[in-house]
Amino acid sequence: MAKKEQNTWVTLSSEIKYNNPWIKLTEHKVLNPAGNEGIYGVVDFKNMAIGVLPLDEDYNTWLVGQWRFPLKAYSWEIPEGGGPLGIDPLESAKRELKEETGLIAGKYTELGGIHTSNSVCNESGLLYLAQDLTLTEAEPEESEDLQLKKIPFEEAYQMVMDGRITDSLSMVAILKVKIMIEKGLI
Repeated sequence: MAKKEQNTWVTLSSEIKYNNPWIKLTEHKVLNPAGNEGIYGVVDFKNMAIGVLPLDEDYNTWLVGQWRFPLKAYSWEIPEGGGPLGIDPLESAKRELKEETGLIAGKYTELGGIHTSNSVCNESGLLYLAQDLTLTEAEPEESEDLQLKKIPFEEAYQMVMDGRITDSLSMVAILKVKIMIEKGLI
């Protein structure tokens, strides 16, 4: 009997089906844990997902709204984007916060890491809380048509709870910060 935390998948062959500067899609011919043949498609991400939850001294936060092409839907999120692998993720967090909101933070707290959809991809994410905020000019990328809104943090929490925020990075960061606030850690 195999130990439960050991890999019971066997890769028979692998073929890259698609590759661009951001992702690579590989189809693997496999033997699944029951020993049956099958295929498994895996999306390899070439960047780390970075999310930043800005929080001012009055417990306000900033959300970014944008049309998400893969979802064919509008999405409200914390400031987030891709951080090149091999670059300090905090530098990517600072860049994303400034680009999307114009905010510069004097204090960053790492909230932890996540895997965004580990059944089909290897994308990892890292979340930060940004405090001691100064507002400057936003510098969005040309592919970003962003709407920015400053709201009470409690409203952002309610947006998670009632399903208006569904983005995984945003949900995890907001829920974690909510717990930290309730425990008096912020």
